[in-house]
Amino acid sequence: MGELRADWRLRLRPDGPQNAVCGAGVLITQDRVLTCAHVVGDPHARMWVEFAENPAIPPVAARVAPDGWLPGRPGPDREDIAVLALDSPRPQAEPAPLTRHLERGGEVWLGGYAAPFDADGMWLSGRISGLHGDWVQLDARTNAEVVRPGFSGAAVHTGRRGARPEHVVGLVVSWRGDLERELPTDNDLAFSYMIPVDRVAHLVPLVAELSGPDGWDHAFADRLRRWFAGTDQPAVRFTVVPAGGGRDRTLRHQLHRAHLIHHGGRTRPDELVDTLVAQLRPPRYQRNRYRDWLLEGGDEPERSLAGPPAAGPVLAVIGLDEDPDPAGLVRVLARVRTLGFRLLVVVRGTEGPGLDAVESALLVPALDERAEELLRRAEHMERVWLRLGALTDSASAPPRPGADPAIRRRRLHDLRALPDPRDRLAALKQLLRDLRADLTGPGGHPGPAGPGLPEQRTGPAGRP
Repeated sequence: MGELRADWRLRLRPDGPQNAVCGAGVLITQDRVLTCAHVVGDPHARMWVEFAENPAIPPVAARVAPDGWLPGRPGPDREDIAVLALDSPRPQAEPAPLTRHLERGGEVWLGGYAAPFDADGMWLSGRISGLHGDWVQLDARTNAEVVRPGFSGAAVHTGRRGARPEHVVGLVVSWRGDLERELPTDNDLAFSYMIPVDRVAHLVPLVAELSGPDGWDHAFADRLRRWFAGTDQPAVRFTVVPAGGGRDRTLRHQLHRAHLIHHGGRTRPDELVDTLVAQLRPPRYQRNRYRDWLLEGGDEPERSLAGPPAAGPVLAVIGLDEDPDPAGLVRVLARVRTLGFRLLVVVRGTEGPGLDAVESALLVPALDERAEELLRRAEHMERVWLRLGALTDSASAPPRPGADPAIRRRRLHDLRALPDPRDRLAALKQLLRDLRADLTGPGGHPGPAGPGLPEQRTGPAGRP
């Protein structure tokens, strides 16, 4: 069936939380919601949006977005669409995965808020049947499983099947019975209807973009979430994200996880440093010293504020190559990193200045530290194995690294002598892959000493 809980399945009330539920909606970006126009009722109405399946996300008011009112005309080919703009974004909520692809006979699920289930919701299932004007008919097994008031605007979505992800294929819009009776069960035949995403995309440019091949970069989002989580991740992540498109949208949606964001070319390094010093809160007598050292180098102040890099706060630098002095900014970032900050460095293109400085001053030191950390784990595993391996049977023996850590140690020593930073970076990446394999227990699962480094993707010029 797919995920039991989803941030993007929404419950709607008119004006505020004190009013009765009037329908459902679908979150499509951090601040845009799809629903039916008849749920909203009036283009000037204020709606109350609740994340019914994730109470950790606070509810928020919403209003019809500019050009978001498409009530259409009466009949089965009317649009009946409203796009709502949240009063404040909810980037912590995962938006709905949209698709324009429909399969006749495909099984779908619908979650709505019909009384008396409006507090917790209720679920129906059906199968995609055929066209009904611009709508699509959904067949239920019985008339009791046809939609009812409280389902309008709800997502119609597929389930997860094997490697195939869950997708939203339409919005619940209406139902109809052959006898035109008030309730589906009073009719001999009754059917649910949805507005397919394909039709919505024809009318709403944002939905066309989001449901296209470049709507989101889900694999990139997964990698960013893992890196922001900070568990067994390098202290510096570097990536190329061209402005615009699904990859950039994905990045922007994940940036709420950063503690500080610096946009190259929009703010000066000294403004970034002032913000950092204010957040670090060093003793008053050290503030100017911290500021001067971060901007210009020289003698370091006391390092009492530094913490483990993998556990520290995140500074995201977006558009490093758009800064007037990218290399100078990298020098500042290298000093920031020593204070325990983790760095997400994003460039907009592959030909801009500053890439060599990122390589030598940020990536090589960060991956060297990571290699040292994993090597110490391997050495610890080896010592435990040597001490306890002979005392237990083979089934109970502690894990042993896949290769002699002394060999890895010599290899790390040798690559540190490589004069070319690019050669060192490539050698470090390979060493990290080998150390990860060394630390992996039988069957491909991490041993007790902890997992290794997740796979690093490489971008242009061999950069991660």
